[in-house]
Amino acid sequence: MGAGENNVDIKVDRLPGEAREILKSLAAEWEDVLDVNELQVIQLKGAMTNQVYQIKWPTKTVSRKVLARIYGEGVEVFFDRDDEIRTFEFMSKHGQGPRLLGRFPNGRIEEFIHARTLSASDLHDPEIAALIASKMKEFNDLDMPGPKNVRLWDRLRNWLGAAKSLALPEEAKAFCLDTIEEDISILEKELPGAHQRIGFCHNDLQYGNIMIDEVTNSITIIDYEYACYNAVAFDIANHFCEMAADYHTETPHILDFSKYPGLEDRQRFVRIYLSSSGDEPSDIEVEQLLQDVEKYTLASHLVWGLWGIISEHVNEIDFDYMEYARQRFQQYWLRKPELLGSVRASSDSVADGNGAI
Repeated sequence: MGAGENNVDIKVDRLPGEAREILKSLAAEWEDVLDVNELQVIQLKGAMTNQVYQIKWPTKTVSRKVLARIYGEGVEVFFDRDDEIRTFEFMSKHGQGPRLLGRFPNGRIEEFIHARTLSASDLHDPEIAALIASKMKEFNDLDMPGPKNVRLWDRLRNWLGAAKSLALPEEAKAFCLDTIEEDISILEKELPGAHQRIGFCHNDLQYGNIMIDEVTNSITIIDYEYACYNAVAFDIANHFCEMAADYHTETPHILDFSKYPGLEDRQRFVRIYLSSSGDEPSDIEVEQLLQDVEKYTLASHLVWGLWGIISEHVNEIDFDYMEYARQRFQQYWLRKPELLGSVRASSDSVADGNGAI
């Protein structure tokens, strides 16, 4: 999960000593910095996996800025940090994101991108949505080094195992964790098809992970912790689900699924996505991808529902992870009969919300 621009000044000593040394070394290379020790640290709100800080120094002209990212405690259960760093470096070399400026044991220093982080409402702006659709296609088409296998199902099973080991008995019962393995198997069988498109997916394309240069109208996608090869329908589905969220309110964990995009908006997004590489898609291609996207929303709900349960037990960031998980699971049980055409007995117990914590 990404960070937005609401911020809070903090003391420099909140940063690890190794990070402060890297920052001073960077500032020393900039002749216009007045004092390398006079750095201002601003925590960016909205991050739910890491702690993210904007660092700036006074200069003779405009201020110098970088970004410091402190990795969240216990989040190694979600992804391989070395894989994430390799992805970050690949993106940097190919002009897809910020440059890596330095690393320390529990974090890194990144180039500060002079662009605006999107807000929740931006995702509903047709012009911005069109830019995102084109940029997502470009991202999905990246030829990343390494295996190009779909990782979604292994990730779900790994996260289910972690959730089971961490959840309290009443939590495991409320979320029916003993039956989720069967649901994962059903989704794995029902969702893929010979027609499905596989690409390098961001897998967490919420508004805080998207930036826009309002001069050039160029989009930059950031934060690649969860990126891997997947069905592109999952990436689009996950992005649509994120339109229900606003992580910069008094209740950032509350989702409003009435904001899920309507059919016309989804059709427009998918058509722009498919046509952005130059070929005009047929109506059949658009409809097929739309159908796949809707089904993959179920996988998105399971992914982030399990993420919420695990995060409640490993992350100290101020966010109601368990309530967030409850909403994602509730949406999963609600939509499953409609999207898959059948419902298992295991889902009946929580379809009406009785499994809420």
